Parts: sequence; C-alpha cells; structure tokens
Amino acid sequence: MQAPIGHFEQATPAPDCLDELTPPVADAVRRWHGSVPAEQIVYVDTDPQWADTAVFVEHYGRELLEQSANCVVVAGKRGGETTLAACVVLSTTRVDVNGVVRRHLGVRKASFAPMDTATGRTGMEYGGVTPIGLPEGWPVLVDAAVVDLPYVLVGSGRRRGKLLVPGKAFAELPGAVVLEGLGVA
Repeated sequence: MQAPIGHFEQATPAPDCLDELTPPVADAVRRWHGSVPAEQIVYVDTDPQWADTAVFVEHYGRELLEQSANCVVVAGKRGGETTLAACVVLSTTRVDVNGVVRRHLGVRKASFAPMDTATGRTGMEYGGVTPIGLPEGWPVLVDAAVVDLPYVLVGSGRRRGKLLVPGKAFAELPGAVVLEGLGVA
C-alpha cells in the first residue's frame, strides 16, 4: 500500500498490524466506528533515530511538517481535583494551555502533565502519545485546523511508527471537541 502522505517504505492499514500498536491503540482500532473506515487509518513504520521533527521531515517528506499533529496530555486543576485531557494541534503550533484549554476545561490552572502521568495513564510511550485509544472519559481537544486536513500524521502509541489519519476522524473520537484557536503560532 502507498502511504497517502509522506515517503514511507511500508504503509499498512492499522487493522492489519495491531501487533505493532500499544494495547490501548490496538483496542481502539478494533472497536473503531464512525464515518471514516478503520482501514483508512494507516500505520507507517518509522525509525526512532529520525524522531526529531526537523530530521523526520527531511527523511520522510518535507510536506509532513504542515501535515503533522502533536498530541499532548494536559492536567487542569480546580479545587484540589485534577482533570486530564489530550490536546491535538498541528506540529507547527503550540497548545494554548493557559487560554483555550483552561477555559474549556473550566479549571483555574492548566499545565502539561508530567511524563510519568502521561505515559502511565495512557499506556503509551513518551513521544508517541496519540489521541486514538485514550482512557475512557478523557476530553480530547482538537484544533479545527487538524480536522480540515485530508490526512494527518500522529503518534502510534509507540516511539517507533506513526499513524496517518484522515483529519475528519479526529472530530469523531470519543470525547472529542473541535476548538478554533487551540493551536497558536
């Protein structure tokens, strides 16, 4: 199969390579439903040595810089309670944690979750967190610019490998809320 974006040696529909994914991501692909068929989610094998964004796009295709998204876990606090949420923004932007995220979650303070919290609670590897397969009940805040792209490169749950996902699929993830201005330059 030819990857819909980028220059990858091997591209496989995610349902055909569940053993390459972490258990929560594989489970989410198995249970996938929505307007985008699971077969349109594509797994591409990538070498962790090319993980740095600048090196990655040089190796796998410069156009990926504009078609990649980051998924970060944030922690919002209010009255001694912590709410964890995932934020998905284009890799050319940063998450507006103290503005859009804080207001949307209705918290007094929001910050990036510590690495051990993000990996421990998601069951995914640091640097590979993806919005597919997050814990039930988590808000998944998605920048509108991500949804507008035909395909978006995101983590696969592991540092090795990425997922190519139709942009509109992000709006259909459990707990997803599409927000304008979540990603800022």
